[in-house]
Amino acid sequence: MNPFIEVLSGPRQSIPPIWMLRQAGRYLPEYRQLRAKVGSFFDLCFIPEYATEVTLQPIRRFNFDAAIIFSDILVIPYALGREVRFEVGDGPRLDPLDTLEKSRALSTQADFVKLEPIYEALRRVRRELDPTTALIGFCGAPWTVATYMVAGQGTPDQAPARRMAYQHPDAFARIINVLIETSIQYLLGQLAAGAGALQIFDTWAGVLPPREFERWSIEPTRRIVAGVRAKAPDAKIIGFPRGAGALLPSYVEGTGVNAVSIDWNAEPSLIRERVQNRAAIQGNLDPLVLVAGGAALDRAVDDVLSDYAKGRLIFNLGHGILPETPIAHVGQMLKRVRAYKS
Repeated sequence: MNPFIEVLSGPRQSIPPIWMLRQAGRYLPEYRQLRAKVGSFFDLCFIPEYATEVTLQPIRRFNFDAAIIFSDILVIPYALGREVRFEVGDGPRLDPLDTLEKSRALSTQADFVKLEPIYEALRRVRRELDPTTALIGFCGAPWTVATYMVAGQGTPDQAPARRMAYQHPDAFARIINVLIETSIQYLLGQLAAGAGALQIFDTWAGVLPPREFERWSIEPTRRIVAGVRAKAPDAKIIGFPRGAGALLPSYVEGTGVNAVSIDWNAEPSLIRERVQNRAAIQGNLDPLVLVAGGAALDRAVDDVLSDYAKGRLIFNLGHGILPETPIAHVGQMLKRVRAYKS
């Protein structure tokens, strides 16, 4: 079995498995070349030939223990009939659900035919991957996806969604419920297409205070995990409530995920004593130190290993790799992790 899947299943690995968030992307010249040829980011996601190629590029270079399908968290709003477009330099743009009338008009039924190209890319990647390399499917957590849907774009603190959740909680809960049910079906489709594990990205969880974190991050994720496992009892699921900090123990306990991804601000003793005893840890190298390289990178890699490798650890970054990262520094990181002796 692949060491990545083994860690999610229970046993600690003497050498932690390793992959990187956003490992298929802009730091690779082969990705930039293909992106220039294709033009549209969404075309890269929805043309299976291209999505397959981009997913496999970092595996060919670095032989990571897992590949993650090249896609985006906003494919769910697209399947729900919302316009989604990516503008160069400005990120995603959607038609905002910024009034009660618009929120009530949100379809409750997704058109999963629109997502068939993603399933096809998963099937193609799984056929081409070595059996010992895991394939990860993913979705955005309902809270994070809703923040983009309400505002129509990313904002510094996602205030539009937070305001709606406070002022019109029933209307906001309707959006969340639609996203929960759609995400369950989407993740099950990814498992059927060949994904061996799933990740739920809650990128904006850290802007929520504790009461709202429980309602809008933990509870929706719990329902997704339960819904997926009702049909796929052995599904391996990783949660990433970025910025959750001291709320991580309640997230792991409340959601039932197999592993939790942590950012570089996580407090090691808290993670070891109250999180790693319940779930595997994934993370948490600062992406900026990967850009810096040299002795600073070696020290930072050693710190992650010292902090967490005595328990179940999947070595990863604390967030996505930065586009300006030198490829040689990725090799330096890999060599140091794979030379680890427990």
